[in-house]
Amino acid sequence: MTIAFDDRVAVVTGAGGGLGRSYALELARRGAKVVVNDLGGGVDGTGASRRAADLVMEEIVAGGGEAVANYDSVATPEGGQGIVAAAVEAFGSVDIVISNAGILRDRSFANLTNEELVAVLDVHLRGGFHVSQPAFRIMKEKGYGRFVFASSNAGIFGNFGQTNYGAAKMGLVGLSNVIAIEGAKYDIKSNVIAPVARTRMTEALLGPFAGLMDPYQVTPMVVYLCSEANQFTHEIFSAGGGRYARIFIATGSGWLARGGEVASVEQVAEHIDEIRDLTTFEIPLSSNDEIAIIAKALGG
Repeated sequence: MTIAFDDRVAVVTGAGGGLGRSYALELARRGAKVVVNDLGGGVDGTGASRRAADLVMEEIVAGGGEAVANYDSVATPEGGQGIVAAAVEAFGSVDIVISNAGILRDRSFANLTNEELVAVLDVHLRGGFHVSQPAFRIMKEKGYGRFVFASSNAGIFGNFGQTNYGAAKMGLVGLSNVIAIEGAKYDIKSNVIAPVARTRMTEALLGPFAGLMDPYQVTPMVVYLCSEANQFTHEIFSAGGGRYARIFIATGSGWLARGGEVASVEQVAEHIDEIRDLTTFEIPLSSNDEIAIIAKALGG
């Protein structure tokens, strides 16, 4: 099976380098019309330049593809709307959004400033929302769409010194899950990628493994999730170093206080091993799913 994107329009944020660049190039190579969005700032989000987006756009065009560059910031509603408007103006619609733009303001939790918190949330979490909402409205009208949100193992599992980044990245999981639920009947699929790759944001963190983590090793998973062939939604995937795997959030069978009683603190302590046990588990795909699991345990 050949995965192609003829007549599809893709928006890739943070596409001026690293992972975003690799996504944009591969989508274009497979026939997509691409909006290459990048503010062109530093790793910490300061500054701006058109050069990064322009270079990727020019590379796509030189290879026979179709692309336009966009320099709006995802951190504002106006910027998000502008990015989607650029897709509509240039290509008539939008079918795919890869929410990849990001910055770093690492600091230990005790020393993190409000400014550092807000700056990272604005780009990663609010940025994901700002671009996706206007795109979702278009996709809903046409009955088709694909979202991929760039999360991180720092958000899903945690990492020292990345409170702001981790909170934002896990927030994107929640955002994607709700889009998946609300978009289901419109053939809008929304999934999350947790990439491990060598980029200007991660090279220092990866240390000796950096040489083994080529950004292009993440690209096949992301491009598949963007395709019409992909029928999965509401899922999280890890990709790095040539390894691809599903990550999931599950609930164990747990312990049930019988007879509708309110458990005491002592009972919780007594049954904590059962509460924590993951021998059997289920993967809820909505809050209603977990309520159903509780109802089942109650015999209802």
